[in-house]
Amino acid sequence: IVCWRRELGTEAYIPQRFPDNRIVSSKYTFWNFVPKNLFEQFRRIANFYFLIIFLVQLIIDTPTSPVTSGLPLLFVITVTAIKQGYEDWLRHKADNAMNQCPVHFIQHGKLVRKQSRKLRVGDIVMVKEDETFPCDLIFLSSSRGDGTCFVTTASLDGESSHKTYYAVQDTKAFHNEQEIDALHATIECEQPQPDLYKLHRIKEMTDYNNLVNCAFIKLLYRAIVSKISCLISGVAIYTGMETKMALNYQAKSQKRSAVEKSMNVFLIVYLCILISKALINTVLKYVWQSEPFRDEPWYNQKTEPERKRNLFLRAFTDFLAFMVLFNYIIPVSMYVTVEMQKFLGSYFLTWDEEMFDEDTGEGPLVNTSDLNEELGQIEYVFTDKTGTLTENNMEFVECCIEGHVYVPHVICNGQILHDCTGIDMIDSSPGGSGKAILEISLNFTNQTLCLCHTVQVKDDDSVDGLKKNQLSRRSCIYISSSPDEVALVEGIQRYVCNQEGLRTLCVAYKKLTAEEYSNAQKLLQNAKLALQDREKKLAEVYEKIERDFILLGATAVEDRLQEKAADTIEALQKAGIKVWVLTGDKMETAAATCYACKLFRRNTQILELTTKKIEEQSLHDVQDGSSANYRELFLEICRNCSAVLCCRMAPLQKAQIVKLIKLSKEHPITLAIGDGANDVSMILEAHVGIGIIGKEGRQAARNSDYAIPKFKHLKKMLLVHGHFYYVRISELVQYFFYKNVCFIFPQFLYQFFCGFSQQTLYDTAYLTLYNISFTSLPILLYGLMEQHVSADTLKREPSLYRDVAKNALLRWRAFIYWTFLGVFDAVVFFFGAYFLFDNTVVTSNGQMFGNWTFGTLVFTVLVFTVTLKLALDTHYWTWINHFMIWGSLVFYIIFSLLWGGIIWPFLNYQRMYYVFMQMLSSGPAWLGIILLITVSLLPDVLKKVLCRQLWPTATERIQIGGTCIGLDSSCSCCCRVFRGTARTPELKSLSFIPSHFTA
Repeated sequence: IVCWRRELGTEAYIPQRFPDNRIVSSKYTFWNFVPKNLFEQFRRIANFYFLIIFLVQLIIDTPTSPVTSGLPLLFVITVTAIKQGYEDWLRHKADNAMNQCPVHFIQHGKLVRKQSRKLRVGDIVMVKEDETFPCDLIFLSSSRGDGTCFVTTASLDGESSHKTYYAVQDTKAFHNEQEIDALHATIECEQPQPDLYKLHRIKEMTDYNNLVNCAFIKLLYRAIVSKISCLISGVAIYTGMETKMALNYQAKSQKRSAVEKSMNVFLIVYLCILISKALINTVLKYVWQSEPFRDEPWYNQKTEPERKRNLFLRAFTDFLAFMVLFNYIIPVSMYVTVEMQKFLGSYFLTWDEEMFDEDTGEGPLVNTSDLNEELGQIEYVFTDKTGTLTENNMEFVECCIEGHVYVPHVICNGQILHDCTGIDMIDSSPGGSGKAILEISLNFTNQTLCLCHTVQVKDDDSVDGLKKNQLSRRSCIYISSSPDEVALVEGIQRYVCNQEGLRTLCVAYKKLTAEEYSNAQKLLQNAKLALQDREKKLAEVYEKIERDFILLGATAVEDRLQEKAADTIEALQKAGIKVWVLTGDKMETAAATCYACKLFRRNTQILELTTKKIEEQSLHDVQDGSSANYRELFLEICRNCSAVLCCRMAPLQKAQIVKLIKLSKEHPITLAIGDGANDVSMILEAHVGIGIIGKEGRQAARNSDYAIPKFKHLKKMLLVHGHFYYVRISELVQYFFYKNVCFIFPQFLYQFFCGFSQQTLYDTAYLTLYNISFTSLPILLYGLMEQHVSADTLKREPSLYRDVAKNALLRWRAFIYWTFLGVFDAVVFFFGAYFLFDNTVVTSNGQMFGNWTFGTLVFTVLVFTVTLKLALDTHYWTWINHFMIWGSLVFYIIFSLLWGGIIWPFLNYQRMYYVFMQMLSSGPAWLGIILLITVSLLPDVLKKVLCRQLWPTATERIQIGGTCIGLDSSCSCCCRVFRGTARTPELKSLSFIPSHFTA
């Protein structure tokens, strides 16, 4: 079989090079990893800045060695590359598992096996029971005599029930490899399209120049699973990234958390501070040197070339030297610590035994750790219904036949008997075996809001049109029923409307004469082959045929709610999170599910928007801005509702709804959760995408940021793990900026006492190891293990989630406080040591302290202060915390003793020899260190005590033994509860909290 495509812009049909069947979700290859990863890493402001500083240190004479910038930068780049390479290797591993799956195909009349990635367009594939279709196929034949097969599409749309597919009429009689291999045909087809529900138009399929009847068919999509004992043959028509599954995955954009965005903004602020400090020092240096005896002291005369050097060039060089001297205010090591904290912290989620599901034998999965803290900032949750809120296990409950309700004694759970034929599924009456299927239509229409499945079967000289409709209350099957059946129609309609929470299916039929069928078949064929307005012409033909049906009855099946789904949604709402349900199901069933899971309450006001105000107005039009007024009104209504239900949603429409909210003026943090491939676009569009590890199909889980076994696990993922992730990393980020201000501001002050000579206050070893060794491990461990309140408390008090909402811990107020705290501590370090030295401190042998002793004293107070500050902020102590915090201080002391106690042969300077030990030999130095550490920590301690007593947050109330009573206007710790009335006069009757909106 040779497949052809129409080349865009040409009239002729020419053969094309089609993609192979390889699925690629990884970012890097073996060859492009290094350049691509380096490019991505140096797009970060801090990394690129330190690269520039490193190059400046290599080019010009600077006060510090290039090692002081190059070594930390190399460490950051290496660790980040290893982490990202490992995560991409896991994606490669998952891709290889899919691409290397064995596939059976026909070659030279024999069945041959090869890997899925080697499949090509035109290959004839054989699929057995419980095997997954490797690509999009045209269904040629099956081992069943009627040319049918049964599949489950859970991996695409979350539906686990069996669906019937029908082979091409002209090829369904081929049952063995030789017959199928004898088929030589050319297929002319449409370009690949992402619409899951649109029938594909095969423009022409010819066998020896004879037209084969398959002009308008539904393909067997990749990732759906064959069920029931039969052998299926199909021709590969779309492969690899052109399959329906791949096309429904929107391009993966680089998701960045709110914390990372705040980090970049703070980094720019500190970069401006750095430039300002360098400019101030450069100007003051030339002001200081304006006096000749300061510019050229008798002991340091300039050479003639130095005197003739251009003034502006000297000033620019000095500016760069000051930039290098103060560059440590930019915490480059913060990025690698954040990367390690995210990567290692993600294992706490996967190790959580409470989130392990014994039925599936699986626990949570973390596909990317870059968004851990975003789990603690969610404002909107968009969830699918079937398979996410419900169990996706259809159980037959009852049926209504001619007004009588029947309840079966044995319920078969939607399973299809292996011995039944296709005609048995349509009509099990005696004599059914003599019938043959003539025509099938399956389409969803927005105009009638119904899902129609019409089957025309031949019986002697007449044709039965059997119509099965899954309907809304304005159902097309009631309209198309015979006028003589008014009473029966009304009775069945009442029955359907009373089945709250159940999926209902109406069944009707009518008989056509051979002449009537022949005319209808011609109309259908002409509509299917139409080049323009095909959809409209098909709808007109169906409308002509589907009239005057005799209504037989209706069936009702139940899709039960998942365990603890209601409890989860209730907890999310108490946490201030708005929950929206986006489903392709009908409104009645979806609304009943929302009531069952407590998304809707019986006493709440329901606002239904179901009438289209503009003819053929689509959601896509609203999204694209052609109806901006409707979009803004829709957003205004939804923002004033606590829950939203959107029905009859196509996969891309779900993503459009998420994007609509995500780009609104509040820019809320969104989360999308679903279990099928039809949810992938929504999952990729949201800030955080979560896939449900369903019974069948892993497309949502593979393309999500995180995957969980059941919807109930979302509660702990957000309220506990997400809360912890955000609090930990927020403290980590603020602490890094704080400790770097403490580190470098004394260096700035020191320039006023050394004639702006760019003399360093600290030794090179201290400059290099401060962020890498002396202060890095305690904060990393804090970022992994800190628990300001217990996990049980966070689950019991969902309202605590609001305490950190809207990026509360990284707002400007908190950032300024940490910065000024760092400046205050730095002033205490420097001037405390300065006044101590001003009193002529001497050692036991009568010698005075020197320049390096002064810097070492400042650095010692610095290291102890920032480490003890972290200890004061720690609420959850373990032996590991004690080991890291006190161990880092011991390591600093041991290193200083070794660094200054030995003459190192590989160094050309020994300025630190015996300095540390000389400092410790002085009693006043000991007293000064203890006093300065106490003074530095005192303001932060007083602030914590006063704020906890006078203005405690909900979390602090819990910490001191109180209890948050939840959504109560009298509870001061719940002051952030969203209350009040709508902002516009048109919506003033809608209460902000209790109202619900159903679209």
